[in-house]
Amino acid sequence: MDRFVNKIIHGDCLDVMREMPDGCVDLTVTSPPYDNLRTYNGFSFNFKGVADGLYRITKQGGVVVWVVSDATVKGSETGTSFRQALYFLEIGFNLHDTMIYLKNQLAFPDSVRYYNAFEYMFVLSKGSPKIFNPIMDRKNISVGRAVNGCERKRDGTLKNIKSCAGNITKEYGTRWNYWLLYNQKRGIETKHPAIFPEKLARDHIISWSNPGDLVFDPMCGSGTTLKMAYLAGRDYLGCDTSSEYVDIARRRVEEASQQVRMFV
Repeated sequence: MDRFVNKIIHGDCLDVMREMPDGCVDLTVTSPPYDNLRTYNGFSFNFKGVADGLYRITKQGGVVVWVVSDATVKGSETGTSFRQALYFLEIGFNLHDTMIYLKNQLAFPDSVRYYNAFEYMFVLSKGSPKIFNPIMDRKNISVGRAVNGCERKRDGTLKNIKSCAGNITKEYGTRWNYWLLYNQKRGIETKHPAIFPEKLARDHIISWSNPGDLVFDPMCGSGTTLKMAYLAGRDYLGCDTSSEYVDIARRRVEEASQQVRMFV
């Protein structure tokens, strides 16, 4: 297994995953090609093969974060994202959460529908997630107010919840499942056509893994997931069919390691 830890491999992820042991990955954070919205140096991917491979190599209690969107073809969104989520369910994953990544920018606004400014982040788990480290950065508007400890039942009546009644609202609560994130393009990673924010990768890594866990990205592109896994104290593994993107990913992780050494 050592040959798969803290490595970035040039190769097809299907071939790489075939060599990996069962149940060896704690967390996957990845973003596959979206229909035909982007070209990736001419490469494509076998979705079902990737999904099946991810299920096999994910540990019991492990998580896959699948960031995806749809193309619009002949006036209709393709629905590819939903079909992928349903296939993950078919092969045994739980759809633990359907999260939304709100973007601060638009590409090619459409004049016949509301502007599309989000992507799905499907959080898939193999069984119940063994780790959840909630990010507590949502500022409450009713700080200091006592919680009444009630919830609405199916028949519409209220039920008292003794465990939380009387609790005092804190200044910050658990973040909701839609995240507004800014994609700040900086350097060499911009040579990849579809990078996602470093904060997106970092926050999922913090949420669904612990230091020392193995974080995987089977289509690592410019290496954002791998860089943020390294900075968060996790082991990482990535692969990509493009040698150009692999070089970029390796350079980004190396630059991150140099920056860390400067402050140690």
